[in-house]
Amino acid sequence: MAVLTLALVLTGFYLSWRITRLDRLHHRVETSWAALDAALLRRGAAVFALVAADVLDRQASRDLAGAATAARRASPDEREFLESRLSHVVRTELERSDLPVQAVSSVEEITEAAKGVHMARTFHNDAVAETRRARRSRLVRGLYLAGHATLPEFFDMDDHPPRPDGLRYRPAPHPEKGVTGRNAEPDDNGGRTGD
Repeated sequence: MAVLTLALVLTGFYLSWRITRLDRLHHRVETSWAALDAALLRRGAAVFALVAADVLDRQASRDLAGAATAARRASPDEREFLESRLSHVVRTELERSDLPVQAVSSVEEITEAAKGVHMARTFHNDAVAETRRARRSRLVRGLYLAGHATLPEFFDMDDHPPRPDGLRYRPAPHPEKGVTGRNAEPDDNGGRTGD
C-alpha cells in the first residue's frame, strides 16, 4: 500500500512538472512573438522615417511606403508574405550605389532594425520548435496535458537585412559650390569644376 501511495505521489509530481513546463513553453512562445511583432513594427517605422525624410527619388519612396504600409496592415494569414515583400523592397532600394549621403543614417537605422527582426524571429521559432517537440510526447497527447492551448506555428519570412557596408553613397553638393558652371569655382587649370 505504501509503495502504491508513493508511486501515485511521484506520478502526480511528474505530471504536475510536465504541465508546468508546457505552460512555461507556451508563455515563452507568447513572449517571443510579442518581441518579434515589436521588431517588425520597429523596422516598418524606420522605413517610414526614411520615406518622410524625402531624400530618395519618388519611385523608391513610393515603393518603400507601399510595402511598409501593406506589411503594417496585413492580416495574420498575409503577414509572412507581406513582411517578406518589405524585406525584398528594402534590399532593392537600399543596396544601390547612388543613395544620397543624407540617407546614410536612416539606412543604418533600417539595417539595425532588420537585424533585430532576424534575431527576434530566430528566438521565436526556437521557442515554437521546443514547444512543438514537447507536445509531440505520447504522454502529453494521451493525457491532454496541453489543455486547450493552440499549437504554435513557425513564422517563416525573408528576414535578410540590407547590406549597406558595400555601398558607395552619392556625395551631397558642397554648400559653397553650386552644381552649375556659373556658380562653380575654377580648377587649377582655370576651368570650372562644376562643368
